[in-house]
Amino acid sequence: MTIIQIQIQIFLLVAVGFLIGKKGLFGQEARRDMTNVVIYVILPCSIFHSFETQLTAGMLRECAVVFAIAMGAQLLYMVLNKFLYNRYSPGRRVILQYATICNNAGFMGLPVIASVYGSAGILYGSIVLIPIRLFMWTAGLSLFTKTDKKQQFKNLATHPCIWAVILGFAYLFSPVRLPAVLSDAINVIGSCTTAMSMIVVGSILSDVDFRTILDKAYYFYSFIRLLAIPALIFMVLRIIGVDPVVTGVSVLSSAMPAATVTAMLSHKYGGDSAFASKLIFVSTLLSLVTLPIITAIMKVV
Repeated sequence: MTIIQIQIQIFLLVAVGFLIGKKGLFGQEARRDMTNVVIYVILPCSIFHSFETQLTAGMLRECAVVFAIAMGAQLLYMVLNKFLYNRYSPGRRVILQYATICNNAGFMGLPVIASVYGSAGILYGSIVLIPIRLFMWTAGLSLFTKTDKKQQFKNLATHPCIWAVILGFAYLFSPVRLPAVLSDAINVIGSCTTAMSMIVVGSILSDVDFRTILDKAYYFYSFIRLLAIPALIFMVLRIIGVDPVVTGVSVLSSAMPAATVTAMLSHKYGGDSAFASKLIFVSTLLSLVTLPIITAIMKVV
């Protein structure tokens, strides 16, 4: 019931973004600015605040396990990209491959995980984001443009979400604690992640022509991204006996729809941004059904 309630809340937030987008109150320029605010301010605050906890040996061990699982998952996506989308045109193939490497675990995943698993979930979910960001700005970006190694390193080294994790780890091990008023301010900013990110997603979907979303490519991708991959990861982690919370966070992170940045990068580098936007729409809509199902299965199996 918890995950269903969360998904209903997310759907309502997406609906708000959709309506104000349709009304012309939240245009492309405002959407771009809000996306930057979320990526460069709100999400880093949410990530940093997740490290506001007492460190234990078990927690440190589980963080290492989460990181190893997330790295393994990204390598799996790279392998899948070698053969899953070869029948599609080069323009579409690039978008499908990028959306497989980089899903919405940061934008949509952390709020869902936090609501199900609490502060421990945010901490582990933040660890999952490290390999995602690593591949997003290296192998992922190289799909759209031939970025050299120096530029890839610069993109990673200056990304605020990466620095939020680095500073968060330093803070976790530090005996010094932030003043309550500063910690609370960071928490308040970070708590806006869900509302702002889902409104942005809704506004992007407001540009989609609903009559053109019947292409099988959208549903094939959604099956792979929302069901097949999470099922595979869940089975492997259960077989090897990984902690249930770590398993849950890893599976939910892998079950998120296409990242909104897919459309942004496609537009920036002259790709098929319309196809990318529809891919985001269809996979996000279907995730409203698949995420509650996946969560329920993990709790009973």
